[in-house]
This record gives sequence, C-alpha cells and structure tokens, in this order.
Amino acid sequence: MKCISVYTKDFSLFSDIYEQIMEAPPAENEEIILEGVTVSGAGDVPDQYIERMRLKPECVVMKEKERGVTILQHGEVFEICMPSVQLV
Repeated sequence: MKCISVYTKDFSLFSDIYEQIMEAPPAENEEIILEGVTVSGAGDVPDQYIERMRLKPECVVMKEKERGVTILQHGEVFEICMPSVQLV
C-alpha cells in the first residue's frame, strides 16, 4: 500500500486539504506544503502495518471504503494508506 504522511494534529485542517492530497498525491520521498502543512510521500507500507497500528490505543483508524483508503491518526501525523494502483 502507498502511504502519505500529513504532519498535523488538527483534524479539521486535515479534512480541508484531504481532497487536494488525493487529487495530486506527492511522489515517494517528495514533500509538498498545503496550507502550511507538510505532506510527504512515505512510500509503500506492508498490509500488516495497518493491522499493527490498529492495535495501538493511541491510534485512530478511519476507512474510506469507496477508494479503499485507510487513514491512521496518531501523535501529530495522519497517514493516508491507499492501494498502490488505484482504479478510476
């Protein structure tokens, strides 16, 4: 799964820029700034990563079923995990 890190703990700010991120995600190891928030292409993570994070009490897990996206929130970062190849 492809992972994008969004460095903010502000859920409403994350929500405001989420669609922009999904429309033009950064490439692996690329950093972009959207509304003062650093967004980074973190590369691929194994499927087990989501399961490991789901077990942590400090991690919030959200799903966007339509696109097969899982969003993890922990500490001051959101991680958007999506299939490496997205169907349009």
